[in-house]
Amino acid sequence: MARDIAIDLGTANTLVWSRGRGIVLDEPTVIAVNTRNGDVLSMGHEAYDMVTDTPSHIVVDRPLRSGVITDFETTARLLRLLFGRIGLSRFSRPRALLCVPSALTGVERRAVVQAAEQAGAARAQLIEQSMAAALGAGLPVDEPVGSMVVDVGGGTSQVAVISLGGVVAAKAVRTGGFDLDAAIQAYVRHEYAMAIGDRTAEQLKIQIGSAYPQANEPQAEIRGRDLATGMPRTVLIGAEEVREAITDCVTAIVGAIAATLADCHPELTHDVITRGLCLTGGGALLHGLDSRIAQESQIRVRVTEQPLASVVTGAGRTIEDADDFRDLFAG
Repeated sequence: MARDIAIDLGTANTLVWSRGRGIVLDEPTVIAVNTRNGDVLSMGHEAYDMVTDTPSHIVVDRPLRSGVITDFETTARLLRLLFGRIGLSRFSRPRALLCVPSALTGVERRAVVQAAEQAGAARAQLIEQSMAAALGAGLPVDEPVGSMVVDVGGGTSQVAVISLGGVVAAKAVRTGGFDLDAAIQAYVRHEYAMAIGDRTAEQLKIQIGSAYPQANEPQAEIRGRDLATGMPRTVLIGAEEVREAITDCVTAIVGAIAATLADCHPELTHDVITRGLCLTGGGALLHGLDSRIAQESQIRVRVTEQPLASVVTGAGRTIEDADDFRDLFAG
């Protein structure tokens, strides 16, 4: 018997909610393909672990960039594998609700629906990630007050003010966790003449990265390749350097919040200032991001309890009680 499912198909990670069961899958949005015969070798964690140790004919790819499908066929194959991973088959075609960035065009939205239906969904509908994140964070989206949610994902950061079950004002910047990683790589290359990999940059961000000065700021050793000699090299880098590296990315996120408030009716802006904003998404785990936003916007910031799962949790709420949330579906 087919199950209704909600899918947060993110640039970095894919999470799936199954009706009556909750979150049943949480994997990186990665797929490994043998280019010699086109076979899909693995997805998720298995494919991610193959990034640095594969021969040239095995390509490990992320089929989404900034929340947008860049490779339709690969995305459909990823979804097909995903359905199999959670126990669905071509004989039990689920109805799927997919979370998408608000900035997607009509063409991009149709591509998401077509990829899901080609992968085996009996029917695919869409919900905006900002609305799903707000639901997952427990915000009163159907009340006549303004609620602001800031969702910092792997490829995009989305800011929305929601009232009476709809998005009143929204801004999306194609800046997210991957851009922070790239900025750290660029900084190390420029300041230390050393190349580091994506994983090293990500670990550095997680270990000592911050958006706001912290007490007793730590340092970390990183290994990379010296650009002059090509030999392995180790350097010591401090938290303040990482903060300097990512400052432009953080500024873009804060700027999107200010721009969204500027588009709001004064009464809704007053609601947000009074009630505060909700910060979610993987980027919410960056040390001091809440403090940086609070300082620059003069608005109280609350980080959700499970920022990585807020979007799929909110989408899951809509399929658990679809009649109450039918008007939120975007397609």
